[in-house]
Amino acid sequence: MTAYAALLRGIAPSNPNMSNAKLRAVFESLGFEGVGSVLASGNIVFRSAETDVPALEDRIQQALIRQLGIGGGTIIRSHDELRALLDTDPFPGLTHGRGTYLIATFLKDTAQAPAALPEQPDPLTRIVGYDEAARAFLAIIDNSEPGKTPDFMAWLEKTYGKDITTRTWLTVERIVKKLAA
Repeated sequence: MTAYAALLRGIAPSNPNMSNAKLRAVFESLGFEGVGSVLASGNIVFRSAETDVPALEDRIQQALIRQLGIGGGTIIRSHDELRALLDTDPFPGLTHGRGTYLIATFLKDTAQAPAALPEQPDPLTRIVGYDEAARAFLAIIDNSEPGKTPDFMAWLEKTYGKDITTRTWLTVERIVKKLAA
């Protein structure tokens, strides 16, 4: 059995169909084991014998649409992939905080990896790198002015479409901790 995290896009905890209990129920209905949630923003951990990740993503997404009407997108990473990403320590000496967000933006397995990293796309973002194994852009966002979305996020969506999802570094750490439990 492989431990996975499903990173669901577009989850609004205030929507009754997007509660952790309902999301977990969808995963349990698919026969997955060890289903749990991390925070209230669409992070579901589970175990499965299935190893075809794109097929697994599609199966989960279709169940979310069918059972809850959620069509935002599903990206899956294994515990090993996320653990290896954390072990790279891409933000040495930095702390995620109110004004500085350390983020990882995950691409679908089927997305084309960047040939080269873009120049700094806007003054609010510093791109740290791209982790090929985890298929994730790593960046530091200046969030000292709440509500101001960096152009980097718009660039990512324009370049890769809606088959991406972003998590703070703290959330990635929490997901890995839950997967290891």
